[in-house]
Amino acid sequence: MAYWLVKSEPGSYSWDDMVADGRTHWDGVRNYQASNNMKAMKLGDRAFFYHSVKEKQVVGVVEVVKEYYPDHTDKSGRFGMVDVKAVKPFEAPVSLAQIKAEPKLAELALVRQSRLSVVPVDRAQWRHICEMGRTEA
Repeated sequence: MAYWLVKSEPGSYSWDDMVADGRTHWDGVRNYQASNNMKAMKLGDRAFFYHSVKEKQVVGVVEVVKEYYPDHTDKSGRFGMVDVKAVKPFEAPVSLAQIKAEPKLAELALVRQSRLSVVPVDRAQWRHICEMGRTEA
C-alpha cells in the first residue's frame, strides 16, 4: 500500500462533504506532476485529506476505490481522476505549522512542493502524522 495527501479547499469541497458523500471522484487536477501522482495510485492506497487555503490542516483519511480514469471536467482530455471514499476523521487535526515544526517531516512533499494538490507520503511520515492526529489509519 502507498500513501498520499490530497488537498481540497474546504469552501469548495470539505471533509464534511466527503463524509456526507461517502465516496467521490477526485477531479479538477490540472498539474502534470499531481496528475502523475494520481496515475500511480492503486486500489486500497490511503491518502490524508488536507484542507488547504485558510485552514491548512490534515483532517481525515480517504482510501482509493477506483484507479485513474479520464476526468469528465477536462475538455482537453489530458487529465484524469481517481475515486476515493471516506475512511475516518482525524481525532485532532494536524496543521501545516505543526508539520513544518516537526524535523521528522522536513522532507514531506507537502512542505517541499507546497503548491501540488496530490503528493506522496512515505510510510514513516504517514505513521508520524497519524500519531500527531491521534488517529490509526
